[in-house]
Amino acid sequence: MTRGAKTLKSGNLRLLTLEMARVTEAAALAAARWMGKGDKWQADDAATKAMRAVLGEIGIDGTVVIGEGELDEAPMLYIGERVGSGDGPEVDVAVDPLEGTNLLATGAPGAITVLAVAPRGALLHAPDMYMEKIAVGPKARGRIALERPVRENILAVAEAVGKRVQDVVVVLLDRPRNRYILDEIRALGARAKLIQDGDVSPAIAACFEETGIDLMMGIGGAPEGVVTAVAMKSLGGDFQGRLVPQNDEETARLKTMGIDDARRVLTLDDLVQSDDAIFSATGVTDGLILSGVRFVGGGAAHTVTLVARARTQTVRFIHGRHHLPSKPDHVREWVAEVEEA
Repeated sequence: MTRGAKTLKSGNLRLLTLEMARVTEAAALAAARWMGKGDKWQADDAATKAMRAVLGEIGIDGTVVIGEGELDEAPMLYIGERVGSGDGPEVDVAVDPLEGTNLLATGAPGAITVLAVAPRGALLHAPDMYMEKIAVGPKARGRIALERPVRENILAVAEAVGKRVQDVVVVLLDRPRNRYILDEIRALGARAKLIQDGDVSPAIAACFEETGIDLMMGIGGAPEGVVTAVAMKSLGGDFQGRLVPQNDEETARLKTMGIDDARRVLTLDDLVQSDDAIFSATGVTDGLILSGVRFVGGGAAHTVTLVARARTQTVRFIHGRHHLPSKPDHVREWVAEVEEA
């Protein structure tokens, strides 16, 4: 465990592992009804309401530190919101009720629901600004550094995973701000996989060799960076981030967080100051690791969830079959009308 790291009683945390899976499953079931309907706002709202409701049933005293906005943006899960029953362990909660809203709206692959928890005070309260990121799987842990050129990081990862450089696959968001990275990838002869939305999912994919993804790079959202850090710590991978303020106001906000040097590289232990953390993600549309929600006959739905615990790096894939007519009334309201048995 890192020096000064926060911790929870292991019994409490062990019980929370499957409870977190319930939360992301509910959000995925709610969002999936909007798949391909072109309305990302309704999809995100459905996922958020479902996530909030199930979180409220769980025995935690939680505070949202990475959420969907500030208090005045409710009914989103806002930063500072208290969640849980209030009578359990004190935890920080990081949520992304629907990562890949545009993906879901168009029926594209890769939309997931995401939740991370850690002891109170363990997660960096990242503001809503850009973050430069790099994430790799377990074999390349300790071999990356944001201060190095893109070329050097790719070469280091190629050596670590035992691949030729031309076989290395780098995922990055298809944005003008990441063009310099794309140019360096191609100049080196490596392969780039451009994505349109959501960089948590491809970072997770780098932890599983069967996906063919070797690293994720580029500038994306800082809140998503903290969520990704919990995932990588739980899966045995590695992650580094560097906040990228766009104006004086954002630079001043960094100083209120105790970050005087905007060029400071944040490691896994800076972002997640505990080995006692949990990450859960449920597929909404099909992705490299998680299959999407399937509504089937008889009023049933199938989900696939990844849940992992940082302390033990135990990773579980939970295949859930949900009999929707048997769910409580407030659950049935979240999901699409399904065929009655």
